[in-house]
Amino acid sequence: MQWLEQHWYRTTPLHLILLPVSFIFRMLAATRRALYRSGILTSVKLPIPIIIVGNITVGGSGKTPLTLWLAQQLIDNGWHPGIISRGYGGTTLSPQAVYASSSPDEAGDEAVLMAQRKLCPVWIGRDRVGAARALLRAHPECDIVLSDDGLQHYRLQRDFEIVVIDGVRRFGNGFLLPAGPLREPLSRLAEVDAVVINGGMVATGQHSMQLHGESFYNLLNPNTIAQIADFNGQHMHAIAGIGHPQRFFAHLNRLGLRVKAHPFPDHHRFIPADLDYTDADAILMTEKDAVKCTTFANEKCWVLRVDAQLDSLLTQQILERLTPDGR
Repeated sequence: MQWLEQHWYRTTPLHLILLPVSFIFRMLAATRRALYRSGILTSVKLPIPIIIVGNITVGGSGKTPLTLWLAQQLIDNGWHPGIISRGYGGTTLSPQAVYASSSPDEAGDEAVLMAQRKLCPVWIGRDRVGAARALLRAHPECDIVLSDDGLQHYRLQRDFEIVVIDGVRRFGNGFLLPAGPLREPLSRLAEVDAVVINGGMVATGQHSMQLHGESFYNLLNPNTIAQIADFNGQHMHAIAGIGHPQRFFAHLNRLGLRVKAHPFPDHHRFIPADLDYTDADAILMTEKDAVKCTTFANEKCWVLRVDAQLDSLLTQQILERLTPDGR
């Protein structure tokens, strides 16, 4: 997959082969959606509102930070959310609760990260309907469900759709899989309820999101916090196994930290050798990567916590949709 991704942000001779396959993919995706719209394939309406946070491209775009931000916004407005996710990168297929202590190999790194924030219940499952139903049976107090990813999981009916776009990579070469990174045509954006741009230029009607983080916690001793100045004069390495590793490295550079960068594939399963930098005074990493390094980390490992920042307009738009007569 990594070699193919190199062709998603340009046009190469390989596209002579890939574009016909993309046309077939587009037809299959359109047919599948039409079958759900016509009722030939059955979709399920749950008794509480469902908010989808997804994207139309392959790879990370910032869905998980936005999902956590939305959960906090809903809590602040009197709701009791639950989160469902596919548990991508994990081995679990059937519905399962995720806890702060869950194994990322089983539950997926993003699901464990969300559970560690301890905002609300988190459940995973390849079938989002099954995961949502299991969550509601275990937590009947939940009155709204956030789906981290699942825009194309049309079996689950939804009340509000949000698409997150990487403001730097955006849509690559604009082709559908496998010739480009698109899961659905760009026309899909006109059908969703909100478009969020994670960094980069924002058009009229879109929402701007920034990821903010300036302090680090020690992976072995999470109560130990370090500020940027604490790393002055240190020889630092940084690892990132996320959808767009350069975003993390660029963020560190903006903070004034000069690091030796080590990018890994998205959802990379780290091993002790990946942290074996004998010349390092500090090894900096993302929260998503940290959950997979806990069992073999050393005292040099520091984790940057980031939080999504948006204006209140998206929250207002969601609340007006969910509670048109007030709450």
